[in-house]
Amino acid sequence: MNVDVGSKIPPFNIASVDTEKMKTMAALLRDPYPIHWDAEGNEKMGIKGKVVNQGPLNLSYIVNMLMNWQGQDCIRRLQVRFTGWVLGGDVLSAHGKVVSLDTTTDELLATCEIWLERDGERLLEGVAIVALTNS
Repeated sequence: MNVDVGSKIPPFNIASVDTEKMKTMAALLRDPYPIHWDAEGNEKMGIKGKVVNQGPLNLSYIVNMLMNWQGQDCIRRLQVRFTGWVLGGDVLSAHGKVVSLDTTTDELLATCEIWLERDGERLLEGVAIVALTNS
């Protein structure tokens, strides 16, 4: 696979964000914040009947996309910001594209724009530096 500036990273699709995994992650992280497990209590936030996915789970969708593209040890740097809530049951897709290539190091590095979206709305976005191992 030839990677150039402008190359798109194959998307990683999430058919439905699993609320049971959110509960498990809340327990593992010892996260007592009720937005992750109290669907009815979230009414005050305007999302009654839904729970909010944890940030680390959202980030994992981006990580999976990058690793599927270039291998398990490809990520050299990852910087993101969370711009919206991911809710239980959401259909998501992680995307990315190469914005520059760096050949000045021992390995070929790609700087990539990355994002997680629901129906075209970006819920997480950032930049990843990825070692190109499959190019």
